[in-house]
Amino acid sequence: MKVVILAGGYGTRISEESHLKPKPMLGIGEMPILWHIMKIYSHYGFNEFIICAGYKQYIIKEWFADYYLHNSDITFDFTCGNQLQIHNTQEVEPWKVTVVDTGLNTMTGGRVKRIQKYVGNEPFMLTYGDGVSDINIDELLKFHKSHGKIATLTTVNVGQRFGVIDMDKNGTINSFREKNDTDGSVINGGFMVFNPQIFDYIEDDTTVLEKTPLETVANMGQLMGYKHNGFWHCMDTKRDKDNLENLWNSGNAPWKIW
Repeated sequence: MKVVILAGGYGTRISEESHLKPKPMLGIGEMPILWHIMKIYSHYGFNEFIICAGYKQYIIKEWFADYYLHNSDITFDFTCGNQLQIHNTQEVEPWKVTVVDTGLNTMTGGRVKRIQKYVGNEPFMLTYGDGVSDINIDELLKFHKSHGKIATLTTVNVGQRFGVIDMDKNGTINSFREKNDTDGSVINGGFMVFNPQIFDYIEDDTTVLEKTPLETVANMGQLMGYKHNGFWHCMDTKRDKDNLENLWNSGNAPWKIW
């Protein structure tokens, strides 16, 4: 099963760093958060990725183009016609990565629609390029297959900076709404699974995935929520990035399950 990662936005709320590179390429430790997300999926054996790039998409492409060299010792011999010799190659991930320029101003749904030809007519996983978790991907997929509906998203309960989800005790998501001061509701933490029918509800580049497509399948009773009670953290602001960086440097990063 392929893993689609949304990595094309501007990252305006962390613009002090994202003006130089896409937010998914901002580092935690020595590696971009995009790499951390991919390592989570790879731990469960999912190694084929489709990256929905947009803003400064060339940086993502160049990083993967040089990934093998970055993990090797290299001799550049300029005395013999600029020959390159690779030594002591470190083990690299068994990944197949397709980076797609999905447009600079395309909305989330539009980005997903643009990569339909790379997904094909099969279920796929989707997440955002700025959030990490200790989620059990195997259990998520088991839940998705058990209910047989079009879509599953992972629900997490964190603060109230985001819009919230109305979900019944069986896990069926009925609606989305804006937060209020008394809320203790769950939010969409990404780590979603879709059957290919989801493409039918995405119109064009202006479609926001979290609006018409998910609201429509929710109204149809075709959207389920997988409750994750463990660690989840997004990198929405500079403060978020610093928190993740501190966890990583402490040696106790909860999402490091590999």
